[in-house]
Amino acid sequence: MFRPQLPEAPYLPTTTVTTQHQVQAPMPSAGRSLTPYVGVVAAVVVVGIVLTALLAAVAVTAVSVAVAAVVLRSLLSNANSR
Repeated sequence: MFRPQLPEAPYLPTTTVTTQHQVQAPMPSAGRSLTPYVGVVAAVVVVGIVLTALLAAVAVTAVSVAVAAVVLRSLLSNANSR
């Protein structure tokens, strides 16, 4: 009941069709190849990832220092009022 059914194969004519293939010459390169730039692109991507990670680490550190300052300020102000 729930078994998948394969579609029926369409009817294909048995006559053979001959086609002529034209061989195209490869397109000449417009200059230097892009192979030397692969390393440069990879280096730029890696440097971008590292800089983004460092920026995220600095942001997390700044937030944690700000939270610690607020907590210490709260504790010191409550100690002075007692």
